[in-house]
Amino acid sequence: MQIEPLFPVALGRVQLSPDPLDTALQLQALHELRGHASSNPDPGCAWTGDLNGVWQLQRQPAFAPLIAGLTGHAEAFLQQLGFDLSRVALHLQRCWPVLSEEGQVVGRHHHPNAHLSAIYYLNGDGSGRSGCLRLWPQRQVNELVPGMAVGHEGPLAASPWSAPWLDVAPQAGLLLLFPSCLDHAVLPNEDPDDLRCSLSIDFALTAPVARDGSSPPEYLAPHPSQWQEL
Repeated sequence: MQIEPLFPVALGRVQLSPDPLDTALQLQALHELRGHASSNPDPGCAWTGDLNGVWQLQRQPAFAPLIAGLTGHAEAFLQQLGFDLSRVALHLQRCWPVLSEEGQVVGRHHHPNAHLSAIYYLNGDGSGRSGCLRLWPQRQVNELVPGMAVGHEGPLAASPWSAPWLDVAPQAGLLLLFPSCLDHAVLPNEDPDDLRCSLSIDFALTAPVARDGSSPPEYLAPHPSQWQEL
């Protein structure tokens, strides 16, 4: 019997080759932004800039060129999904760093106020020792009976058709893009000699600016410049 995969979730991967000097300067800047803090605030949780006032890295000179380039890959991701970029406006909502020391994690969560999320790794050797990104499906329909895919010696053997999650190892220069609604987490950093450093980016999609005589937005929220704050 042939089994056909239906409704795949899109995970974009781009392996970039950044200038080592630029990366060194960015890592130094992240250390300075974190200061004397080491967690967020639980000692077991990685330090994340979004909870510490560091959430607009795209406006900082050390990061602006890098993030502008990453945004271009986000547009390419949308095109590959079939979006007509002339009818969509892509907005960078926020960009923040995540610094994970040995034993630290980021708990399972998703980003309900964004549409597309990205992670860019400033370091990592691909082994996963410094803490993999774990992605969960919104619903595991192939397990047929809810809970079968978790394992524990149940009657359903592990296979790609019923994988309960996907782990992606950090690799310096790796960019990942995925729907913001997906639950994800960062596993423990098991490398005592490596501070895991990454950037997280949230994007939102709206309609372009509506010009005089053009059709009003229908499928997307109107462009923010045409909202009225109350």
